Amino acid sequence: MRVVVAPDKFKGSVTARQVADALAAGLRRGRPDLDVEKIPVADGGYGTVAAALAAGFAPRHVRIEGPVGRPVDTTFALRAGTAVVELADVAGLRRLPAERGARALAPLTASTYGAGQVIAAALDAGASTIVLGLGGSATTDGGAGMVQALGGRLTDARGRELARGGAALRGLAAIDLAGLDNRIARARLLVASDVDNPLLGPAGAATVFGPQKGASPEDVALLERAMSRWAALTVTATGRELSAAPGAGAAGGAGFGAMAYLGARLVPGADLVLDLIGFDAALTGAGLVITGEGSLDDQSLGGKAPVGVARAAARHGVPVIAVAGRVSLTPDELPAAGFSEAYSLADLEPDPAVSITNAAELLERTGELVARGRLVSQLT
Repeated sequence: MRVVVAPDKFKGSVTARQVADALAAGLRRGRPDLDVEKIPVADGGYGTVAAALAAGFAPRHVRIEGPVGRPVDTTFALRAGTAVVELADVAGLRRLPAERGARALAPLTASTYGAGQVIAAALDAGASTIVLGLGGSATTDGGAGMVQALGGRLTDARGRELARGGAALRGLAAIDLAGLDNRIARARLLVASDVDNPLLGPAGAATVFGPQKGASPEDVALLERAMSRWAALTVTATGRELSAAPGAGAAGGAGFGAMAYLGARLVPGADLVLDLIGFDAALTGAGLVITGEGSLDDQSLGGKAPVGVARAAARHGVPVIAVAGRVSLTPDELPAAGFSEAYSLADLEPDPAVSITNAAELLERTGELVARGRLVSQLT
C-alpha cells in the first residue's frame, strides 16, 4: 500500500521534514512492505518555503533588512514564474536578536521592510506570481515597511521619511506612491493566511496579536492609534477602504498592506500551499494519508494544514490519520474534521518538555504503531 506522509511542523520542536522522516522510518520498521512518500506541508507560516523547496522549487538566496534593521539572509522559492516568500523567515520572531537567551521583542519598531525587499528580488528573478505566506511575524506595522521597501514614500508633517515600525505611523502625514515599483501592477500577488481578523478594533492586529509580540497594554493602545492613522491615509492614497476586510489584521496588519497597496488576494494558507506543491496529484493511488502538527485542537479546525490535508484526501476517498504532540479534539470532532484516527505523542510521553525534546524518537515510535495498527491492517 502507498502511504503519503504529509505533516506540518511541530512548532518549537521539529520541522515538517523532520516529522515526515521520523514517521516514515517508523512506518517502514513496522511494515517494510509499505510504499511511503514524504510530502512536508505548511499553512503559510514558518515552513512554507521549505514545503515549496521539497516539492521541487529552486532556492533563491537574498540578504535583506530584518525586522529590527539588522541584515539577515533569507531564501525564497522559485519555479516557472511563481515565487514563494515567507514572512516568518523575513520578519519573524525568530529573526529578532537574542539577549540573555531570549528574543528581544520589538513590538513598536519591528518592520516588514525586508518582505518588500524579497518581493522586489522575486520580481528581479522574473516572477509573475508571488505567494506571500503570512504568519509568525514579529511586526505590527500594517505592512508599511513592505510598502516603503517597494518605493512608497511615507512622510511626517515636515516631509521627513518615517522611521520603521508601527509606532512611527502615529506621525504619518502623507503617502506618496509615485515611486512604487510599477512591476507590482503587472504581477499577481497571493497572500497565504488562515487569519480572518480585521486591521482595527477588538479583533484587530494590535489588540489580538500585539501582546504575542511583546506589546504592553499601553503599546497596544498606541499601535491601535497608529494603525487607524495608517488606514485613514491609505484610503486617501489608494481609494481603498480595507481595514475591516477579513485577513487585513494578519501578520500585524501585513495583510492590509498587501491588499491595499499591492493588490493582493488573500487565500486560505493551507489550501494555497497544497495547490502549490501539487498535493492532489500525489494522492493518486494512495491508500492512506498521515498528517499532523504540534497540537491538534480547536485552532486546527480554523484552517490549519492537517485539516487542509484531510479535506484534500477526502476528495479522493483516502482515509487520514492524524499525529500530534497533543490531541484535544473530541471523538466527535475528529471524524468531522476528516480524521479516521488520531495518535498523540502525549500517550507515549506525558511530560510536554520531554516530548518536545524527544519528538523525533516519539514520532518514529508512533509511525511504527500506526503501521501495526487496526486501520493499516484493514486497508492491506
